[in-house]
Amino acid sequence: MPLYEYKCEECGKIFEELVFGDDAPACPGCNSTATHKLLSAVKFRMPGGSSYDSGGSSGTSSGGSGCSGCSGGNCSTCH
Repeated sequence: MPLYEYKCEECGKIFEELVFGDDAPACPGCNSTATHKLLSAVKFRMPGGSSYDSGGSSGTSSGGSGCSGCSGGNCSTCH
């Protein structure tokens, strides 16, 4: 089941949504249907302490100021 990150064009809220088709979901903040899917960076920790970062545009290099779930400070957890 794919989990996608979206941004609302009306209020600017970034949110995650479980989607089962090509329809863009309504914003949970303002209920607008003017939303678009964001390109998310992939980062995970491998056994042994090394990590992998896809280098997506929302991430930062090591030492970034995000939460432990992301490195860019632009996810639905830490905004």
